[in-house]
Amino acid sequence: MTALTFDKKLGSRLGLAGAAMAGCLLLAGAPVRAQDANPVLAKVNGVEIRQNDVTLAEEELAPNLAQMDPATKRENVLAFLIDMKIVAKAAEDKKIAERADFKSRLDFARNRILMDQLLAAEGKAAATDEAMKKVYEEAAKQISSDQEVHARHILLETEDEAKAVIEELKKGADFAELAKKKSKDPGASDGGDLGFFTKDQMVPEFSAAAFALEPGKISEPVKSQFGWHVIKVEEKRNRKAPEFDQVKGQIETYVSRKAQADYVTKLRQAAKVERLDQPADAAKSDPAKPDPAKSDPAKPDQAAPADAKPADKPADKPAKK
Repeated sequence: MTALTFDKKLGSRLGLAGAAMAGCLLLAGAPVRAQDANPVLAKVNGVEIRQNDVTLAEEELAPNLAQMDPATKRENVLAFLIDMKIVAKAAEDKKIAERADFKSRLDFARNRILMDQLLAAEGKAAATDEAMKKVYEEAAKQISSDQEVHARHILLETEDEAKAVIEELKKGADFAELAKKKSKDPGASDGGDLGFFTKDQMVPEFSAAAFALEPGKISEPVKSQFGWHVIKVEEKRNRKAPEFDQVKGQIETYVSRKAQADYVTKLRQAAKVERLDQPADAAKSDPAKPDPAKSDPAKPDQAAPADAKPADKPADKPAKK
């Protein structure tokens, strides 16, 4: 129920004076609710530790907390903050904050946090539905132009064994049954089924043979690093792009990271940067460029939209790269 609705009901029952009083009471109660959202959880020598402190610490300590249940995580974080307050006060008493190395670290931390906050905001602002759908549509066009093959294979140790299997197949033997009986592939229990795959998902020798076959046809023996293959193509088709919602998170990451990298590049171009550790000509010809896959302070997972697709089969078959 909103305050406006509440005031209208009071006005009809108690009159305007009662409504005005109720409005005052609602306003007076607002700061209390805001405080309740960030309650004091502990005090160390009179210094408060609030819920916001715990939230920030959880972000910083996330890798060490991953395996903990919520209650244990909260207890450990609060204990850490209590110890941190105690030790920090001892450090202040010993004038640690006045040391040059402390001031350098503090300055670095301040600049890093400023950078993190700004780039996070830039990335968030860039990741609009319109921008994400544009990236998705461009990637979907590329994906749909790629062909993929559904094939089975029988993996053997020697060429003679592969030729013998081909002779059995020519006499009418069932490919899937022969794969179960004779293939050295760990996935032979599936009848040698590799599902759908693209050319770049298999080693070159295997891909070349599989994509040259027509559906229903069987290859000659194919040599790869895994052994000798007999391949049967079941079906060919153009790749289907995943639905937008399936890859929205990955596209959002891609758009955000690109926006952040572009923003840093723009700022760098406008800045006067002097590299005193190398000759001036070298500094101009080889500027240090930010790598969005490595140096993004917002730390989202990198995923190119063209790769943002569910796998048809696990990538653990012997013929896989």
